[in-house]
Amino acid sequence: MTDKPLIVGVDGSAPSLRALDWAVDEAAARGVPLRVVHASVAALPDDFVASGVERAVRRDPAVKVTSEVLHDDPALALVRLGSEAGAVVVGNRGHGELAEMLLGSVSLSVAAHAESPVIVVRGHEEAVARDHRSVVVGVDDPWEAAPAVDFAFREAHLLGASVTVVHAWRCPAREVPDFPTTLPDEHLQRAEARLEECARDATAAHPDVPVHRRTVEGQARTALLAASRTADLLVVGARRRKGHVGMRLGPVDHAVLHHAACPVAVVPHD
Repeated sequence: MTDKPLIVGVDGSAPSLRALDWAVDEAAARGVPLRVVHASVAALPDDFVASGVERAVRRDPAVKVTSEVLHDDPALALVRLGSEAGAVVVGNRGHGELAEMLLGSVSLSVAAHAESPVIVVRGHEEAVARDHRSVVVGVDDPWEAAPAVDFAFREAHLLGASVTVVHAWRCPAREVPDFPTTLPDEHLQRAEARLEECARDATAAHPDVPVHRRTVEGQARTALLAASRTADLLVVGARRRKGHVGMRLGPVDHAVLHHAACPVAVVPHD
């Protein structure tokens, strides 16, 4: 984690208020300031920004809270501010015609393009409570997984939580009649070795964090969505691309951002 402030985007909706509550607790755990931001290309009523600041102060008076109202596209504004933040926090839905989508276009765009980690606060009120004391991180390639794994372990350290490292694997030969019975065991052994490599450095760096290793045969999205039901935070990685196109969100990222039962952190990697 860094000492940079957290930024939370608000629009007056119930999901953004849950994101605000989550961000206050996160800022308190990190010991950093919180910036409450509203951006819009329409008129800029800031009454709910002021009420959001009041809500944040009531939730934790020890957190330093500031606010900012911008006449700008909300996604572009939050992406730009992300370069100054330890993380950007957003809700899972917004107002308007896109409100019925599983994930609002602003949240999806911020998750796809911000330079900092982005936390999309999904789920209902219980998702903000963090009662499970569990952080789940999905891994595949050890080198690419490192930033997400490090983020997950640091988060667990702050919250006094455990980390569950999940790696999904498949055995294509199962789809072939009369496949050799040794093949699944070989795939499982390789999956376990890969998972261990993904977790090794972070485990050594955070010996106080309990670690659970989970290899699952099947699709990664299915394994992670199942794990999200008993997690306080689900962490996934996303590849950063140079230039205006930003990060690439793969199908697993899209699946968990749209369907996870808990908040989702998208952590960029090169």
